[in-house]
Amino acid sequence: MAFSADVKQELCRFGVSRKCCAQAEAYGVLLFCGVFHSRQARIVTECGALKERLPALFRKAFKVTFDQIPEEGEGKGAFLIGDPAKLKAIFEAFDLEWDASVSLHINLAMLEEEHCRTAFLRGAFLAGGSVTDPMKGYHLELATSHYHVGRELPALLREAGFEPKETDRKGNRVVYFKQSEHIEDFLTFLGAPVSAMAVMSAKIERDLRGSVNRQVNCDSANLDKTVAAAREQLAAIERLTASGQLDALPDKLKEAARLRVENPELNLSQLAALCDPAVSKSAFNHRMRKLMELAEGEKDR
Repeated sequence: MAFSADVKQELCRFGVSRKCCAQAEAYGVLLFCGVFHSRQARIVTECGALKERLPALFRKAFKVTFDQIPEEGEGKGAFLIGDPAKLKAIFEAFDLEWDASVSLHINLAMLEEEHCRTAFLRGAFLAGGSVTDPMKGYHLELATSHYHVGRELPALLREAGFEPKETDRKGNRVVYFKQSEHIEDFLTFLGAPVSAMAVMSAKIERDLRGSVNRQVNCDSANLDKTVAAAREQLAAIERLTASGQLDALPDKLKEAARLRVENPELNLSQLAALCDPAVSKSAFNHRMRKLMELAEGEKDR
């Protein structure tokens, strides 16, 4: 998850100047943090940059403080709000019903401006998002325990020009991207262009490595074919020599046989270049085929 941490670190460098964007980002955090209802808000994170960001974000958005924050130096820690007055202020800011039995939805009226939608998605990723190290694969996801929120998120993403996939996993609704280009675009949209470039660079490196490996495999296969063909040709020449037939052949065929015996490691193009005068690969191949045919006839006797 090191790459996810790097992405979140980059996103947390964003300053929050507008109250509307602070509320939108906090809204994304709360809907994707795991626990958010009329009795408690609980945000668990191990991202140091997010730990520093959350108190200032909630003060800007709602003028509230957390009832509990992680101890300094703690790895994974929880931010808690259980004070009914604070929770009510948050619910009222989002025009949410103060009723624990009501399922939460995304209030799109809070996200009419593009900068607010971006802030909301940034908060959603900070709280419930992850992205695979691009050197290992391509997968970015946002997970929420609120079913309707998970069903409504894809529509919000499509409005922003993205085409996500959806699934359910262990009681969570998961929205995800599997293509590197989509991940690059989404990270750039959130405000993490450096991380987006890292995905792009990793893809180029992986593609280059794949191309080199394919070339090496192809060269190895071609070498195996050359060795096998040379072995058959040498066996044919040996039969012709043993029968005395080789000495009676035309000079061009005798030259081809001599070059093959003297240079068993060379391919046909290289042998053709050694002829005096040099001939084409096709012409040399024709000579070798003739030797093979004569040797086959000798073997059948």
